[in-house]
Amino acid sequence: MVAFFSRVDWQAARELANLVYEATAGGGFARDFELRDQMRSAAGSIMHNIAEGFESGTDLEFNRFLRIARRSANEVQSQLYLALDRAYVAQDQFHLLYDKTVEVKKLINRFIAYLKK
Repeated sequence: MVAFFSRVDWQAARELANLVYEATAGGGFARDFELRDQMRSAAGSIMHNIAEGFESGTDLEFNRFLRIARRSANEVQSQLYLALDRAYVAQDQFHLLYDKTVEVKKLINRFIAYLKK
């Protein structure tokens, strides 16, 4: 039986969450607890919603969880801009994290489209 952790979208979301945790471990994030915690929560929410949706029982419900995961990825992207504006992340780190969110969203969108068929 396939498990949620074998899904490519969940694996990419897990990688993103770990990158966000690493990026928010120090620097300006040490003083800005709110942004740090929001970014970590949103990044974790992506993988958690994919996992929760996987066991939801219906394609319609799984689709709903995937859309929540996609919204959380958008939230991470928005928070990355704020972190960049406050110089909490360097330009190269911003692009690494932002590009990873784009990858995760593409994988989620692909599966949403599949479920709609």
